[in-house]
Amino acid sequence: MRPVEEMKPGNQTVTTHFLLLGFAFHGKMQLLFFTLISIMFLAILIGNSLIVVITTIDPVLHTPMYYFLKNLALTKICYSLRLVPKMLAILLVERKTISFTACALQLNCIILFVTCECFLLGAVAYDWQAAICHPLHYATMMNRDRCFKMAIGSWLSGVPVALGFTTWLFTLPFCGRNTINHFFCDVSPVLKLVCTDTALFELLIFIAIVVIVMIPFSLTVISYLRIIHAVLQISSAVGQRRAFSTCAAHLVVVTLFYSTTGIIHLQPKSSISSNMKKMVSLSYTVVTPMLKPIIYSLRNQELKQSLRRCIDRCLLRKQMAFFLHPGDGFLVAAQNISVSLVKKWNL
Repeated sequence: MRPVEEMKPGNQTVTTHFLLLGFAFHGKMQLLFFTLISIMFLAILIGNSLIVVITTIDPVLHTPMYYFLKNLALTKICYSLRLVPKMLAILLVERKTISFTACALQLNCIILFVTCECFLLGAVAYDWQAAICHPLHYATMMNRDRCFKMAIGSWLSGVPVALGFTTWLFTLPFCGRNTINHFFCDVSPVLKLVCTDTALFELLIFIAIVVIVMIPFSLTVISYLRIIHAVLQISSAVGQRRAFSTCAAHLVVVTLFYSTTGIIHLQPKSSISSNMKKMVSLSYTVVTPMLKPIIYSLRNQELKQSLRRCIDRCLLRKQMAFFLHPGDGFLVAAQNISVSLVKKWNL
């Protein structure tokens, strides 16, 4: 496929579309890969949507930890919706072209959601530290207003970075070259198409990545050092294990996030091949978001019980709707009984 270009006065070419190379799979392997990605994409949407719905409708889960967990699930849903459908289109029908505007929007969303997730993980670590190290002051330290400000700050933290670097990058001259050696519009492969000096851009975006990663990472490390110190003061071995087990899920998620982010963005150019970067990006795009709901709910009894309550509530309502008809004279009485049962069972 030839580059899609438009001519401007003065014999200058302006790139209007990009060509995403994607993965070098063909035939049955391409179909198998498409099937696997589709299954994982559905699992991402279902798992993270369940977390958002359950933590919203169940008052028992209206706590800071689940509030931040809901926001983390939202970032994963938004991130996956922005990248995976195009990846599936490339695999299924080999529709590899992406418009200039869509590519810029995709990159903008990537920077925004990754930055947001980075700060939200730091907020969760701070929440755990407040709960374990300052249990008597926890309600004051993590009140609703502070949690809201921390969540809004996390979402807005990536806006200036995303808008600034995306606008800067896509105003640079591309000289007609439009083949991106990736399955989405990431900074590094798009930057390779620019035919002007990009040293200043590369330096500033590297500094921005280091700052964005290191601030929440430092907060997470400090929080866990304080948690470890507080837990070691517990005399009971059972109490220590219980305290550490509550933080285990978040620690696994943090490890997955920073390991993949470090490999993709903080490695020197020559130290990792483009194919390796694609596979690591794929793991961050579909594998990690799929695993997060499982990791968070695996040892979380509150989340499991809340899911059971929601299922029981839905089943009860369906049963009542099945046996009753709008014209039935006992409808109002039966609905009142249903409501009283729900309150009694705390469903």
